[in-house]
Amino acid sequence: MNKTRCLIVDDEPLARKLLQGHAGQMDTLELVGECSNAIKASELLRTTEVDLLFLDIKMPQITGIDFLKMLRNPPSVIFTTAYREYALEGFELDVIDYLLKPVTFDRFFKAIEKYHLRMTPKETGSKILSPQEEEFIYIKTGGKYHKLDTNAIMFIESVKDYIVVHRAGQEKLSAKYKIGDLEEDLKGKKFLRIHRSFIVNLKKITAFTLQDVELGAVELPIGNSYKEYVFKVLQK
Repeated sequence: MNKTRCLIVDDEPLARKLLQGHAGQMDTLELVGECSNAIKASELLRTTEVDLLFLDIKMPQITGIDFLKMLRNPPSVIFTTAYREYALEGFELDVIDYLLKPVTFDRFFKAIEKYHLRMTPKETGSKILSPQEEEFIYIKTGGKYHKLDTNAIMFIESVKDYIVVHRAGQEKLSAKYKIGDLEEDLKGKKFLRIHRSFIVNLKKITAFTLQDVELGAVELPIGNSYKEYVFKVLQK
């Protein structure tokens, strides 16, 4: 099996060391280098084949976001940052994932799984499924892990200690799960948190106002603390 060739770009030595340790625990990854800034990373990319870039956002001289926009044929990217407010740019640039520092191994592992899922096409008969078509997540309930096609999900609702997954043409699925954890699992899959109790599938939104979003006949409120971010995403 060919290993995924990785490059770490971060101006913080401790952050690079942490990611290096995480990568060393995974047999599917091969670390080909680490750089303290975008200029050194640019030089290395000219001479070294890289499949996956762990890219810090807030760096001196050139930010990770600006660096990514400058690359003509960039590798796949996982953003790493201590600043939550950069999530929108990551969403727009279609990066694999967005990891908040300090990065735990659990979140690192999930990000790598997202990368492998996106990069490995699956065959059904003679048809090759696109990354968008093949995306799924697992939800544990009743002692079982249920595989959910994210394209079928309309929205997720939080009810006390449980989440309820509303799916088009299918039964609802309830599970003891934190909506914040599910929000992390859905990063990079075109979902948006609009309220402390609701996450919606962006592809299912048919209309929106200042107060709510519509998914066909379903209306869901936009939380006051989410409005600015939600509008930035929906008006793109």
